[in-house]
Amino acid sequence: MRISYSPRPTAVMRLALALTLLAAMPARASMFSGEALDKVADIMAIVVLIIVPIVVIVVFWLVHVLPERFAEQRHHPQTDAIQTLCLLSLVFGGLLWPIAWLWAFTRPVAYKAAYGTDKHEEWHETMGEKALAGKLLSHDIEHLKSELDAMAAKGALPANLKQLHTDLARLAPPSNAAGGPA
Repeated sequence: MRISYSPRPTAVMRLALALTLLAAMPARASMFSGEALDKVADIMAIVVLIIVPIVVIVVFWLVHVLPERFAEQRHHPQTDAIQTLCLLSLVFGGLLWPIAWLWAFTRPVAYKAAYGTDKHEEWHETMGEKALAGKLLSHDIEHLKSELDAMAAKGALPANLKQLHTDLARLAPPSNAAGGPA
C-alpha cells in the first residue's frame, strides 16, 4: 500500500488560513497614545538617564568593597592594604579588583613567619577583652597567649598588645571550659 502526500492545501487548512487573516488585529507600537505616550516617554528618559547610572555606580562600588569586607571578617592582618587596593581599583575601573579579591582570601604565610601571627591586631584585642572578661574557653586563651608569645619573640608586639600580653600572663586559667561555675 502506498501513501501519497499531496502538497495542495486541504479545505480545513484553507479555512484556518482565512480565519487567521480575518481575525488579525491592526499592529500598534504602544498601548499608550497621545499625551499618555509622551508622559511615559518622559518617565522612561528620567529613569534611564538619572536612576540607572546611580544604581550602576552604587552596585559597582558595593562589589568593589567586598574584598575589604571579607578581609575584615577573616581578620586578615593586611586588611588596611586590601582596603587601599579596593579604593585604587575603584579609581582604575576595576582592574585591580581581582588582585584584592585573591589577596583577601589568601593565608598570609610570609606575614606569619615575619610577625608570628596571621591575624589582624584587632582580633587579638577583641579576644583579649573576652579572655579578661572570662568569656573564652581555656584552650582559646592558651592559643591567644601562644600567638602573643610568638609575636613578642619576633619583636612585633605593639604597645597595646604588650599590655594585653602581661595581663594574660597574670590571668589564671578558668576552672572549667565555660569560665563560670561548674
